[in-house]
Amino acid sequence: MNTSAGTSNEIIYAEDLVKHFNGFAAVRGVTFSVSRGECFGLLGPNGAGKTTIVKMIYGFSPVTSGELRVFGQNIAGAARDIKARIGVVPQEDNLDPELSVLENLLVYASYFRMNKELALTRAGEVLDFMELTEKSSTEVNNLSGGMKRRLTLGRALINEPEILILDEPTTGLDPYARHLVWQRLGRLKEAGTTMLLTTHYLEEASQLCDRIVIIEGGQILEEGSPQALIDLHVGKDVLELGVSAKTREALLPDVSHLIKDHQLLGDKLLLFTDRGEELANLISGKLTGLDSHLFYRLRPSNLEDVFLKLTGSTLDAPDAQGDSE
Repeated sequence: MNTSAGTSNEIIYAEDLVKHFNGFAAVRGVTFSVSRGECFGLLGPNGAGKTTIVKMIYGFSPVTSGELRVFGQNIAGAARDIKARIGVVPQEDNLDPELSVLENLLVYASYFRMNKELALTRAGEVLDFMELTEKSSTEVNNLSGGMKRRLTLGRALINEPEILILDEPTTGLDPYARHLVWQRLGRLKEAGTTMLLTTHYLEEASQLCDRIVIIEGGQILEEGSPQALIDLHVGKDVLELGVSAKTREALLPDVSHLIKDHQLLGDKLLLFTDRGEELANLISGKLTGLDSHLFYRLRPSNLEDVFLKLTGSTLDAPDAQGDSE
């Protein structure tokens, strides 16, 4: 993790960042940096502190303590200048439902003091990019959920931002609409747009992010590329076993040389390994007659396995405090 303040390529820099709400520590001393042109992900369950962090970055919520610089400037003293260079896609759509798609874009463009000609040009480009041109005169009330989300994303691009902040950008969308949004974000990434993404969708983080930090309880547990974290913590494969406690105790010593680690998830035993086929063959031979209710499944590992190993819980686990102010 980079803990030195300020290289020319760092576009966001946070050190020992803390946020309290009425005595509750929502963010507890996090340190990270985002480089120009990368997609950086904050991955964790609802309530982990992801939204709180991004709200501090775009100046919506003041920092309790620690250092936070965006474009090399302290957010506390340069919030207006920083906001003009950022695009934000919030968790909840806050479109004007009674205005048309085009009118929503033009109203938003006016916040950046664009003249009418430039605003119309940028709106046309956004509509084309988000495949909403045919809906330009449609009231937002009459759009599908996926179209509303694409419009919210497009609106955040109206000022050609240097940083695009995406807070759970595809929550609530059906798989088809989610993949459409991912396609557009992928094109922005290819064009060199810096993106800060919060998500609890594993596939989203794996597809889009160059680096991620895994967050729980307002603290960073681990940082790295998605694949590097998988390789480090769980290996290539996971063997899922449904066996009794007695059988588990008998098995683990015999397979320890083939596994990186193991984890209990309910009544399942997960074995993390780089040698999946060899492990499955050994298990199938040893379990004959030991446990009549055995089931097992060999599958590729993923980021949720990393999170489970680090925390003992899954990304769907609820958090009593929530992730909002």
